[in-house]
Amino acid sequence: MKKLLKKLVLLLVLALAAFLYYYVALPAFNIHSIETWFFLIVGWLVLVLLFSFRKFDFSRKGTVQYHDKKGFSFTKAGLAVLGIMILVLAVGTLLSSPIINARRYQGLLKVEEREFSEDIPQLDYDQIPLLDKDSAELLGNRKMGSMVEYVSQFEVSSLYTQINYKEKPVRVTPLVYASPIKWLTNQSGGIPAYIRIDMTTQETECVKLEKPIRYSESEYFNRNIYRHLRFRYPTYIFDSISFEIDDEGTPYWICPVKKFNIGLWGGQTIGKVVLCNAQTGECTSMDVQDVPEWVDRVYSADLLIQLYDYYGSLRHGYFNSILGQKDCLRTTEGYNYIAMDDDVWVYTGVTSVSGDQSNVGFVLMNQRTMETRYYACAGAEEFSAMSSAEGQVQHLGYKAAFPLLLNIADEPTYFLALKDEAGLVKKYAMVNVQRYQIVAIGDTVPECEEAYISLLNDNNIIAEESAETQKRSGVIARIVEGVIDGNTHYYIFLEGSESIFDVALSDFVEIVRYQAGDRITLEYLEGEKTCRVTGIS
Repeated sequence: MKKLLKKLVLLLVLALAAFLYYYVALPAFNIHSIETWFFLIVGWLVLVLLFSFRKFDFSRKGTVQYHDKKGFSFTKAGLAVLGIMILVLAVGTLLSSPIINARRYQGLLKVEEREFSEDIPQLDYDQIPLLDKDSAELLGNRKMGSMVEYVSQFEVSSLYTQINYKEKPVRVTPLVYASPIKWLTNQSGGIPAYIRIDMTTQETECVKLEKPIRYSESEYFNRNIYRHLRFRYPTYIFDSISFEIDDEGTPYWICPVKKFNIGLWGGQTIGKVVLCNAQTGECTSMDVQDVPEWVDRVYSADLLIQLYDYYGSLRHGYFNSILGQKDCLRTTEGYNYIAMDDDVWVYTGVTSVSGDQSNVGFVLMNQRTMETRYYACAGAEEFSAMSSAEGQVQHLGYKAAFPLLLNIADEPTYFLALKDEAGLVKKYAMVNVQRYQIVAIGDTVPECEEAYISLLNDNNIIAEESAETQKRSGVIARIVEGVIDGNTHYYIFLEGSESIFDVALSDFVEIVRYQAGDRITLEYLEGEKTCRVTGIS
């Protein structure tokens, strides 16, 4: 009876330890999960040791006796099972590796070659994200500091997911509890708001919610988003999750589910996505092709870049990627995001594995669909462009953010924000990809573009007519004042014309003398939404 009681107590202790491990570590019950195999191997090893160790008798003289007349049957069987699990783990790792599956790894990503000037439109200024994540964090923390009712209880999460919201690039991130004590005193009411930052205007808003966020990363027990997902989907292996908002501003957790296409855990892509309402905890699981269009981040940038590296380096097999490296390409060390076709695309350069400080092209990868486009465009790699831009403002000590690739006058152009020591954006730079010594600097994006086009003209990179100004005379029907990036602009409407003429006050102070009914002659450059005025008479 005592022996049976001891066994029951031992089993209860093991069961409690296993439950605590599961509650904290949250492994998936899935054959493709490394954490599951680790849990099984360690748990089985502990079980074998406990049931074997109790049959040994250790005397004070240093002798050891084993009191099982039946021999080592259980220990041997237990170790045999343990050996089988370790063997499966080792063989599975080998069968899942690129060493013997190079062709399958290389085929995970479908890449379409496209023409730069035809495929990449000249973006409007309100579509160009002028901030990177670091600058967005500064703005978010500054905004949080002004929210007196929240600042002592909450902090801003470091997520800052970049999404498209109402056709504009923004970053969103939830608030989090400032400490375990603040969680204890506030968790009944939930998280009351999230931060939304317009990446083009730098406008920062703390969006207060009618219903609070109750499921988040900063919760400690069952409302922790990872634990909530695990209990709802015990077999799903989740990739990194992101915080997004739908078209109505409702907060969601976007939770991609890993799909392993090669062996036990090789060739990872995304097979399903779980949308979790951050306010109610309601979850919806769907196939990746059925994800609604408002969702922007299904594939993480790191996963897409890894897939392209497989595509670029394994086209002639695994050993060629290590030894001969014929036709081997890889992505450059860094990436950025660009809004296009109402989706978020990851941009990064493509270079040879030899690291020769130059790019052979670049790729755009859709974070919702995994669509990948390659553009052949030889030129300087991004860090060379960053150094070139910093050299133009070295007397100010500004540092360049990782660039975006834009189409300016049908020329591939790096666009960079220049930041001061505090991390605030002070100026903008445009650097020609193929001739990175051509650098234009401006206090505003239009000013920077104008200087850049002038440099392209001076260096005979674009035809003269590409930068030719047009002239129009007429009577002012209406004149409207506006402020962009802290600079005053006047927008002029001429009678009989549907065009909007943009006059920067810093360039043409005399515009203040004009009013509706006056006749004016304007020299301008045609744009998609407005015509930028270059002369007034």
